[in-house]
Amino acid sequence: MCTNLWKRCRPLVAAASAIPLLFTLGACGTMSSLGGGGDDDGASTGIASFTKKRADPMDRPTRVGWTSARAARCGFVFDPARLRGSYLAFEQSYGADPRRMQEIQRAYDYSLEATAEGAKQNTGYCTRERVDEIRPELNRYLSGDFRTL
Repeated sequence: MCTNLWKRCRPLVAAASAIPLLFTLGACGTMSSLGGGGDDDGASTGIASFTKKRADPMDRPTRVGWTSARAARCGFVFDPARLRGSYLAFEQSYGADPRRMQEIQRAYDYSLEATAEGAKQNTGYCTRERVDEIRPELNRYLSGDFRTL
């Protein structure tokens, strides 16, 4: 009789054991990775995942120049020349040699000019979403924080 009862109840016992395990795993945050949503996708920090990978050396000057051009186009009140000077001083403080500084300046200036030209041609460029995207990054740069996140 016990053997027969065990055979009939085995699926219920297995389900009763699995349910608390699933809730425990869900509370630990591992379920998102099981479903493909994990892999350090930036969901916990709100930072886009592309900013977390190992950056190309020219990513930072390109990003800062790009942000400066976008902010200027959308009417943010700041001094683009001062931001550029602050950024170049930051790079130099980390020991960039003269050749490297020229590369950084070229990347920054190209990004600034290309972005400004593209934004100028788009009359609807400064959407609410875009302004909300620019503001925190510009504020971070204006405070002297040029780290690649």
